[in-house]
Amino acid sequence: QVQLVESGGGLVQAGGSLRLSCAASGRIFSINDMAWYRQAPGNQRELVARITNGGNTNYADSVKGRFTISRDNAKKMVYLQMNSLKPEDTAVYYCNALINYNLDQWGKGTLVTVSA
Repeated sequence: QVQLVESGGGLVQAGGSLRLSCAASGRIFSINDMAWYRQAPGNQRELVARITNGGNTNYADSVKGRFTISRDNAKKMVYLQMNSLKPEDTAVYYCNALINYNLDQWGKGTLVTVSA
């Protein structure tokens, strides 16, 4: 049915950049907030960035000024541009969206590894 599929993760050196993408598919007539979360080994999942369907954004303090969230409503996509990456950004990154008003949907995640 409804799916979120992330892509764009990988291995990058500290100071480098990556762009994550997340595509929503299935029987969708509305997508409200979209967000990126991450979970590092041994840590709880944490919010990285959120964007409303009107384009308002908020970020975790740890990524402000380095990461940018954006979305393309027509394509049902959300993106996360990550610059100046640090080893502590290493985590599995998950896409999340509120779909059809009451479906809190998650992707399966994409691994980002930042080497020192």
